Amino acid sequence: MLPKLVTPKYDMIVPSTGETITYRPYVVKEEKILLIALESKDDKLIEKAVINIIKECIESPINIDELTTFDVEFIFVTLRSQSVGEGIKINPPCEHCEEPNEVLINLDKVSVINLENKVDKHIKLTDDISVDLKWHTMKDRVEDLQKKTETETVINMIATSLETIYSGEDTFVVKDAPKKEVLEFVESLNNDQFSEIVDILANAPHLNYDVNFNCKKCDKENSITLNGLIDFFQ
Repeated sequence: MLPKLVTPKYDMIVPSTGETITYRPYVVKEEKILLIALESKDDKLIEKAVINIIKECIESPINIDELTTFDVEFIFVTLRSQSVGEGIKINPPCEHCEEPNEVLINLDKVSVINLENKVDKHIKLTDDISVDLKWHTMKDRVEDLQKKTETETVINMIATSLETIYSGEDTFVVKDAPKKEVLEFVESLNNDQFSEIVDILANAPHLNYDVNFNCKKCDKENSITLNGLIDFFQ
């Protein structure tokens, strides 16, 4: 019988909970899954590959679907740093002439911003009706990507961000309500109510990395910010 290689184990902290989890770096088998997804240039397949790799490599009991999107993004960036090294190359286009430029990203310097902001996720819609919001989970994100139009995506994003609805003395846990009724509730919001929810969600924690470079073609200065996981696969 051939020998088996021993893979080292590491710990990391889940940003939203402070929980310590144990993981191993991903190996060629998982790298293959990622490379195939990247070749497709399909965001849905890339995010699916990321989730599958995390499930394979996290050795602590954890429900990936219930993690926030920024948890999953941070976990994967940490995994990638230990698996292929802290430096990765991306090719963002120049903001001025659109020429692709190779830039080295230090994954160890990627951070989650807005994590310390104490955002009030309780919104009073009317005198009788209010809602509690939650940050999107990866399960919500995958569902959003399945929508065909931008309008459908935004409405679904609001629907999946609702955690609890209060009406007078009644309390409704949104995850237990029929999806059709939740969507109807969102579609009944007026513009101000809708915008208030969108503004709060826009302040959700997310990955952040600032990139500065001079274009190799036009020599003009570029300053861009990488915000989400897909940005790190340009």
